[in-house]
Amino acid sequence: MNDLTKDADRLLQEGKMLVRDNREGGRHRRVGSIGNGSARIKRRNWIKRAKYFAGAVLTIFISASVAGLLLEGIGFTGIMMMALAVMAAAFVFTNYPKVKTPKRADLTKGDVRQMVGKTELWLEHQRPALPPPAAKIVEDMGVQLDSLGLQLETIDQEHPAAREVRKLVGEVLPETVDSYRNIPAHLRSEKRAGSTPDQQVTESLSKISKEIDHVTRQLAEGSLDDLAIKTRYLEYKYGEGEDTSVSGGLRGDKEPS
Repeated sequence: MNDLTKDADRLLQEGKMLVRDNREGGRHRRVGSIGNGSARIKRRNWIKRAKYFAGAVLTIFISASVAGLLLEGIGFTGIMMMALAVMAAAFVFTNYPKVKTPKRADLTKGDVRQMVGKTELWLEHQRPALPPPAAKIVEDMGVQLDSLGLQLETIDQEHPAAREVRKLVGEVLPETVDSYRNIPAHLRSEKRAGSTPDQQVTESLSKISKEIDHVTRQLAEGSLDDLAIKTRYLEYKYGEGEDTSVSGGLRGDKEPS
């Protein structure tokens, strides 16, 4: 009987969450790319599909021409087979190859433009699992990441500040999202240590968003010394010695002030 009561409570809680999410726009609403980086990756994929389709059509027409010469015409049946082959190629290369979602471990690999694009694409695929306020922050973060990437291209990639920024974008940001996703769905709205995981991930992403904006402004002003001071704060706040993950809030851990 106790198990049935727990199941009923859980279903009621999930129902309330669904009503809330629908009221706020829904968790699974579809929007376009969050930034130019992810849009560029998708555009390259579409160009690759178009090349494959063009190659397939060219092969079909060459094959039909050769068959027509050998058979002295392919007739109505041959023409219909050509049309069906072109339609099949169109169907295949409209859907394949798929855009691969980058693995979290690969986000920091490559140059700055690659890092920004892969991070944006990775965030897009995590967005449906986030609460609506956090998903909105992720959507707006794409523009911030584009601007940050442009600024990072103008400085030495081995500068300590540049490395710390890459850590913030390529490690801290995805770690925050993953920490939230690792929490069972029915526990994400439960209040622990004064707030829920839904609230914690929204607050954490908001702080990271503000930090990205601050760093971008500092880079635009050429204030690398000031940025170095700020990155020392990031090392303290997000360093391995501190448990600042969203899941930590479920155990009652408090974020350092």
